[in-house]
Amino acid sequence: MLHLAARMVRFRKGGFVATFVALAAGVAVLMTCALLVESGWRYKGQPGRYDATLAVVADRDLRVATTMFGETEHTTIALPEHGSVPERLTGELAEVPGVARAVGDRAIPVTTTVAPDLPVTGHGWASAALAPYRLVAGEPPRADGEIAVDARIADGRGLGPGDTTDVITGGESRPYRVSGVVETDGAPGEGAALFFTDARAARLDPRPDRFDAIGVLTEPDADRSAVLAAVRRVADGADATTYTGDERGLAAQPEAAAARAFTLQAGGAFGGYAAMIIVFVVAGTVGLSVRHRRRDLALLRAVAATPGQVRRMLLAEVGLLAPVAAAVGVPAGLFATRYIRDELVSREFVPDGFTVRGGLLSAAAVTVAVAAVALLAAWIAALRVTRIKPTEALGEAAVERGPGSRARVVSGLVCLAVAVSLTGLTGATDGQTALGAAMGMLYTFVLGVALLAPWINQAAARFLGPVLRAVWGDSGYLAAANLRANARGTVAVLTALVLSVGFGGTVWFLQDNLQRQAVVQSRDGILAQHALTGAAGLPASAAAEARRIPGVLAATGVRRTSVVVPGRLEAQTVVAQGIDPEEVERTMDLEVRSGSLAELRAGTVAVSTAQADAAGWHLGDRAGLWLGDGTPVTLRVVALYERGWGFGDVTLHTKTLAGHTVTGLDDQVLVRTAPGADVGAALADLAGRYPAAAVVDTDRLTGDIAQDLAVSGWLNKLLIAVLVGYAVLAAANTLVMAALARTRELALLRLAGLTRRQVKRMVHAEQAGLLGVALVIGGAIAAVTLTSVVNAVAGQRVPHVPAAGWAAVVGGTVVLALVATVLPVGRLLRTPPVEGIGVRE
Repeated sequence: MLHLAARMVRFRKGGFVATFVALAAGVAVLMTCALLVESGWRYKGQPGRYDATLAVVADRDLRVATTMFGETEHTTIALPEHGSVPERLTGELAEVPGVARAVGDRAIPVTTTVAPDLPVTGHGWASAALAPYRLVAGEPPRADGEIAVDARIADGRGLGPGDTTDVITGGESRPYRVSGVVETDGAPGEGAALFFTDARAARLDPRPDRFDAIGVLTEPDADRSAVLAAVRRVADGADATTYTGDERGLAAQPEAAAARAFTLQAGGAFGGYAAMIIVFVVAGTVGLSVRHRRRDLALLRAVAATPGQVRRMLLAEVGLLAPVAAAVGVPAGLFATRYIRDELVSREFVPDGFTVRGGLLSAAAVTVAVAAVALLAAWIAALRVTRIKPTEALGEAAVERGPGSRARVVSGLVCLAVAVSLTGLTGATDGQTALGAAMGMLYTFVLGVALLAPWINQAAARFLGPVLRAVWGDSGYLAAANLRANARGTVAVLTALVLSVGFGGTVWFLQDNLQRQAVVQSRDGILAQHALTGAAGLPASAAAEARRIPGVLAATGVRRTSVVVPGRLEAQTVVAQGIDPEEVERTMDLEVRSGSLAELRAGTVAVSTAQADAAGWHLGDRAGLWLGDGTPVTLRVVALYERGWGFGDVTLHTKTLAGHTVTGLDDQVLVRTAPGADVGAALADLAGRYPAAAVVDTDRLTGDIAQDLAVSGWLNKLLIAVLVGYAVLAAANTLVMAALARTRELALLRLAGLTRRQVKRMVHAEQAGLLGVALVIGGAIAAVTLTSVVNAVAGQRVPHVPAAGWAAVVGGTVVLALVATVLPVGRLLRTPPVEGIGVRE
């Protein structure tokens, strides 16, 4: 059977090329997603400043337990504000036998004026021993006005001991004398280091009684295993995590943990979507390929081939194609992943140190998965051929079978019923739950259409028959008859087209709607005319100073952060803001539905209606959540508002956030002025007091939000484009296969008296009918899915769909179907009908 399968592949190139394309493209797409997951799983950052430690004790993750149906599930979430450990823990770790020193490390965001583009983090001098850093010039800092700088800051900028340079920290710029220059032999990490005295570092830290991490240094003759076990016990008692080996990089670079979680989630989510599409595509392509070879298979059955032999031959054919497809798809996926990695770095989704690692595990898993789907599809497609009696095989090949079995009808109706039920679930939930339900609804709709496609095609042919005859005359009559007779043969074509329109029209426009909603809410909700922004942050005093300017009606400091909130299924990280609520109604309108922002103070919270519904909170309830550094808080809900997309789902008083953010600074100050007031010069003077600060119109803020959302939506649109592109490729693949399989049919029609022009018109009419049905069904699926999820997630009953977008989806599908059919049919019609009637199907 293997030898016969090889000969079949050699002499039946058309169908096998189509199967090969579907398999290779599927491997490439899945390889990209799998390699992102594997690279994220292997990525642990760079230990950098902790190279000399045995272990690092830090708090970078939050583990949340959720109970559902009596089962407890745990979710681990990377803390958006990195987390910290209590200062007292240093003494407890230092008392562990075998520990030479336990050194607390502070990570203070700083900017140097001599190297503003170089990422720099400030530390206390004691933590220099953790790398270890050594002095190459000068001496350690001994006074508040002294610093030791990394050689990367000093080199090329003429800095040396005794020089003075300005350092921006805490929203203020201050001159410091360089006391020394340091460097390390190990990998220093991506950013440069700058060292204050320990006392000065503690005063600059928004969390002076806590450390960012604690590094453990051991005695030379210590039992490292015993020390590590004791350190873990102490850390566990403080609800902290002990990082050892390569995992120390996750403590040294908190952004590495976020990048790791991001790539795992993105690759896993899109891999799941891709897998479902590939199942549709590969199964349809393999099934159509087997269907077009019924005469060959019937002949084999008639000459005494057993059912098992025919099935083994079909499986062997796919088995021969799968490794070849993997040989093409795996390198293509590797190349695509490297490109995506570079783009992720340039858009600051992941650190520059993130690398594409692994590949063997991903390649093996993807190849096996795609081959398994293809083998299963070939097995199912072969069952019908091998179940009939040998004497009936040739007759079976010459007659179109009925539309399908009762089980197929029941399964299709069940899928449609499930899709309708998921519509209700989408409307009753929000956030990730609504998105997941919407994607499930999309796929079950498509699966239901695929199962019911034979009956849909027959009904459409009867309904469209008069229209086709009126437009195309006799050719239209033949087209309608063909559509009715070949209802089952066009199942794969209809499914591929519906998948392209439904998936593209849903997922692509969903991203546009979410971006548009955020921009519209921000634009409508900001009442202030001006904003004081600071790249290095603004102290809380900036808002108070702005209020004292004559002509200023109100000024509100805004501090961006994220918090972790419980959900029905799992805890989630949501965008939040901290504000000073003094006269906040004059600077921003969150469209409060109940309660009042005037009641916002320490110990209270305002939440969006969407988030309140997701968490089950009501006005006056006590809401339990976690701040960005993992600190649990219980706050009273004092207001519910609508504009969560534009301002964040959670609004806190800045006093609640004090000591729980990395910088402890505001990101901007919204300024509302009296009509006709000329405050430009005064605001510019205020901005000049703070480093890297500027005054901009609030229209600029909306533009910046749109730009940020476009950047954040880039990956979604890229991967969506790849998946839609794969669905489009599958549709084209299927259309070409279906067209090339009609050689004998078209030759017979020409021998019966039809001209080439009449045959072309017949094919055009058939495609118009199929396209019409696919566009109507796919458009309906996209409309229902998009409307449901946008209403659930953004609260908009009518989604925004630009005319150009729909024109691209509809026009692209039409062009695809026409090109993928007209060109192959034109090639077939160049073959003389006498020759065409004798060729293989």
